[in-house]
Amino acid sequence: MNTPISHSPKLHPLLAQYALQLAVHPLRTKALTSATLSFLQEVIGSNAAGLPPTPTPKDASPLTKILARYHIDAKAIKMAIYGFFVSAPLGHYLVGLLQKAFTGKVGVKYRVAQLVASNFLVAPVQTTVFLASMAIINGAKSLDDVIRTVKGGFWAVIRVTWIVSPLSMVFAQQFVPTELWVPFFNMVQFTLGVSDSH
Repeated sequence: MNTPISHSPKLHPLLAQYALQLAVHPLRTKALTSATLSFLQEVIGSNAAGLPPTPTPKDASPLTKILARYHIDAKAIKMAIYGFFVSAPLGHYLVGLLQKAFTGKVGVKYRVAQLVASNFLVAPVQTTVFLASMAIINGAKSLDDVIRTVKGGFWAVIRVTWIVSPLSMVFAQQFVPTELWVPFFNMVQFTLGVSDSH
C-alpha cells in the first residue's frame, strides 16, 4: 500500500521527507510512527491524569527514579511495542485491503460504501485487537481476563470510533492533502488516546 506523493511547493521539508518515507517504506514508517505516538500517548496521558509514578526500589539509580516520576516506564515501552508490532501492521493491511476494494471507484456512493466498510468491518477488528492488547499490557492473567476486557470496553470504544472516523474522514477529504492523511489520522488517534487516557 503506497501513499501517493504530490509535489506541493507549500509542503514543509520534514513532511515531504515523511511522505517520501511513507511511499518508499510504508509499513516501517507507519510502525515507527505508531510506536512513537503510542509511547508518547501513555507518557502524556499518565502525567496529565496525575497518576502516581511507578514505585522504584530505594537503591534505584537517579535516572530510573526520574524516568519513573515522568511515567517513562515499562507500560510506556509496552505501548510502543504494541504500536510497532500490532497496531501499525494491522492498520496497514486492513486499510490496504479496503483501499484495494475501492480502487478506481469514484462517486459519493463509493465514498459512503468505503466509510461503511471501514466502520463495520475494519473498526471492529481494530477495536477488538486494541482492547485485547491493552488487557495484556495491563496485566491480564488469563484468556478470560482478556475476553472480559474486550466485552466490557468494545461498545464504548466502537461508538467513539463511529463518531470520530466519519468526521475526520470528511475533514481529510476536504482539507488535508492526500500525502498527509497518514500523519493526520495518526494525530487524530493520538489526540483521542491522550484525552481518553486513564
